[in-house]
Amino acid sequence: MAATAREDGASGQERGQRGCEHYDRGCLLKAPCCDKLYTCRLCHDNNEDHQLDRFKVKEVQCINCEKIQHAQQTCEECSTLFGEYYCDICHLFDKDKKQYHCENCGICRIGPKEDFFHCLKCNLCLAMNLQGRHKCIENVSRQNCPICLEDIHTSRVVAHVLPCGHLLHRGYRCPLCMHSALDMTRYWRQLDDEVAQTPMPSEYQNMTVDILCNDCNGRSTVQFHILGMKCKICESYNTAQAGGRRISLDQQ
Repeated sequence: MAATAREDGASGQERGQRGCEHYDRGCLLKAPCCDKLYTCRLCHDNNEDHQLDRFKVKEVQCINCEKIQHAQQTCEECSTLFGEYYCDICHLFDKDKKQYHCENCGICRIGPKEDFFHCLKCNLCLAMNLQGRHKCIENVSRQNCPICLEDIHTSRVVAHVLPCGHLLHRGYRCPLCMHSALDMTRYWRQLDDEVAQTPMPSEYQNMTVDILCNDCNGRSTVQFHILGMKCKICESYNTAQAGGRRISLDQQ
């Protein structure tokens, strides 16, 4: 079945270095919890023993002029655009991916908004083609994925609605043989778009990795990408890293 809308979402960095592996942005967040500067809440949480509350962020630092200022879309000192998209509730800065803030979810989602509706009983945004055609389970997203145990509601990973009404993160594959359990063609194409819109930082752009496809059992050498690595044989993203990362010599 169709997927839900997913949440749209580095440690201190060198001056002028834009964004991180999670977001493209021109500022650093000043964490209200520890007063440290991080590119995003995910980078903060990966490096600290506590979590950054995105809603409490009050200040940011420009990556160009380094002025610390009130959180806003454009630098008041040098006019650097911090993000094509900016939400003054979530304090989300990023490239324009047709994001929208859902008042009922309480966070930003990747749109476009007209392609999703908020189901009040399930309490999450779903694709329009599921309106009136899905089994409602009250507050279904306010739980952890039974496969990866990650929180579903705030995750940047798309959750899939099963016929029973439950949600799974990456639960599209059999836990025994790892083959895709559903027709994932539409989701793979969505991932194509997201990968194309999310360039990796310069230090990762020439990095390749060997992968094994769980669907066709083929092996490929592909460019590393944090969102997923696509099988060259069957075009599935249901793949696993089968070797270490390396810099492609023909691109050095």
